[in-house]
Amino acid sequence: MRDRQLQVLGGIVLLGAIVRFATLDLQSYWYDEAVTVSLVEMNLGDMLDRVPESESTPPLYYVVAWLWAKVFGTGEVGLRSLSAFAGTAFVPVAYAAASRLAGARVGLVAAALAALNPILVWYSQEARAYALVLLLAGLSFLFFCRLLTGDMRRRMLVAWAVASALALATHYFAAFLVAAEGVWLLASAANRRPVAVALAGVGAVELALLPLLLHQRSLALADFIDETSLAYRLARTPKQFLVGFDAPGEVVTAVVAGLLVLLGAWLLWSRGDERERRAARIGLGVGGTLLVAPVLLALAGVDYFDTRNVLIAWLPLVVALAAGFGAERAGRAGITAAVALIVVSGSTVLFVNTRPTLQRDDWRAVGEALGSPLAAPRAVVVAPVSAGPPLDIYAPELELMPATGTTDVQQIDLVALPRRDRTQARPAAPPRPEDHPPPAAGFELVETRFEETFTLLRFTAPAPVAVTAAGLAATNVDPGRQSGVFLEP
Repeated sequence: MRDRQLQVLGGIVLLGAIVRFATLDLQSYWYDEAVTVSLVEMNLGDMLDRVPESESTPPLYYVVAWLWAKVFGTGEVGLRSLSAFAGTAFVPVAYAAASRLAGARVGLVAAALAALNPILVWYSQEARAYALVLLLAGLSFLFFCRLLTGDMRRRMLVAWAVASALALATHYFAAFLVAAEGVWLLASAANRRPVAVALAGVGAVELALLPLLLHQRSLALADFIDETSLAYRLARTPKQFLVGFDAPGEVVTAVVAGLLVLLGAWLLWSRGDERERRAARIGLGVGGTLLVAPVLLALAGVDYFDTRNVLIAWLPLVVALAAGFGAERAGRAGITAAVALIVVSGSTVLFVNTRPTLQRDDWRAVGEALGSPLAAPRAVVVAPVSAGPPLDIYAPELELMPATGTTDVQQIDLVALPRRDRTQARPAAPPRPEDHPPPAAGFELVETRFEETFTLLRFTAPAPVAVTAAGLAATNVDPGRQSGVFLEP
């Protein structure tokens, strides 16, 4: 790599790191991340026993996160820094894969797109497995590209097999990537035996994970995915790949991004050379397989198609796009289009960082708002019903109220967060009831807080009143929505 290219790549990687690390604690943990925290705070044996019952993914991420937390802690910055590190490391991997297929110019475009892509930044700041599997799948794709372009050394084949096996141990959807790459390598290799041996080794890892996969599937923990129509999920995936989940004027930004993608395709068709077009064919072949295979599986009745599950298709598809933007004969037009898409991406990241309504559920603010009770004991009624794990972090003094029998309380706090409908672009505002009835006889409203990210109504009584968990749950401020009922003695 020439010095100038190395400097540009270094600047791109640094920018990607700043974007990911600088705001790691801006948002509080949401439900899934709170579950991760509860897992990594266990001892290793208990955690490994719990993962099969609470998760829909293999255990590698949780093992790595458990080790990471021993050094950096389980706070937002400490635990999320693992994903931020993986997300930052993904940027030079994107460069290496794209440049191997189509040259340094294309590689720099791919790296710049990776550095500021909104959905990649989002998952680089989440204490879940997605950033890690993106990195491992990206390494698998990189080694696949090297093998496909003539570097058939044994150590390269071993590196591909190891990266692929680790990706499989992080997320089950990596199987589609490994299958696509393995078939392609077998079809193109002059000597297929070493490839077959490597593929068999990776297949053995998948077979070892199969009992866990079947057990986790039997728990139906991911069945919520098909509550949204497959057609809708298919339609939103390209939009989310380009501009993330939510942003002001997201229809306009999605249209602009889509037009820039069409321009990149036109530049590839009209000005790309054979090497650049071959890179695009490889990217589209692998990335397309990663999208089509889960759709076929969904049509067969096993539906887990969701943007985050097919996120590993991002790099192969962006290599194809970068081959158009970065084509030598595309000149300034290609680079200008790439810069325009990068500006759209960066603007979206900035908007998300400055608009709480575009962020994760703000459980930290809820915990701060609850504060110390005005009277004790206190009951807290929270919608959604999944409030338990986040409140364990941000309001650890709360415990679940017994489901049976009565409990005497003198204060009742009703809390509601925005509803997150998976068919809507962004969550609806939290309810704003102006005249909510007291949750039990003898209570009077003493405080109302209508914030952007939550609603809190506080009621007190002059003396303790006997209440039940079921009775309080029915009084939550978001009718028709299940709520959790907690007690602070």
